[in-house]
Amino acid sequence: MFLLFAATVVASGQNFSCTPTHVWDGDGPIWCAEGPHVRLSGIAAREMDESCRTNQPCPDASALEARDQLVAFLGGARGSSETGHIVVRGPRLSCRSDGSAGGTRTAAFCTLPSGEDLSCAMVQSGTVLRWDRYWRNHQCP
Repeated sequence: MFLLFAATVVASGQNFSCTPTHVWDGDGPIWCAEGPHVRLSGIAAREMDESCRTNQPCPDASALEARDQLVAFLGGARGSSETGHIVVRGPRLSCRSDGSAGGTRTAAFCTLPSGEDLSCAMVQSGTVLRWDRYWRNHQCP
């Protein structure tokens, strides 16, 4: 059973674990059983209303395609919540905080247990775009 705690922003540079429980869209937030809400660093996906925010890359892929791809990387959908979040029971991610992504969201680069970088995998899937402003010197294996 997963417990959801109040979302807290993990300080920049800190490593933390995230066991995904819910996903909103293709770049997050991913709700973690440990508390944080993770906004994947370095990528941009369409908003769920299919819009793109001003001054951010706008991928051709739909919001649903990006969200479903992220959900697939996190083990697949287990249902949905009343708020529209997709319920997942993903493998525990290893994350490194990039600091606040606004509100209670933590920006972070995360890796799957296989060692695959989740931001890199999402870009390679073609459903999101790399956002150079936040990608910085991040390297894909």
